[in-house]
Amino acid sequence: MSQSTTVTVKLFAVYQEAFDVSELELDFPNGTPVQAVCDYLIAKQPKLSKWREITRFGVNLQFVEPDTILQNGDEVVLIPPVNGG
Repeated sequence: MSQSTTVTVKLFAVYQEAFDVSELELDFPNGTPVQAVCDYLIAKQPKLSKWREITRFGVNLQFVEPDTILQNGDEVVLIPPVNGG
């Protein structure tokens, strides 16, 4: 059995600007919550830390709580607040 969970992370808004790509494929230990994706990205780009508390999470096109456990093959979306008019 695999010891890791591979997910595709779709990046939007400030996250996409910080990494200059629209998606990443990341590996996490089994049992990792979706919040860890945000933590990982902030560790790589500390300027994103101001968005930590206000980012919502989606997994496989459904909004989820930060403690939702990732499954292998999940598609994760980080949704920061967006200004619009």
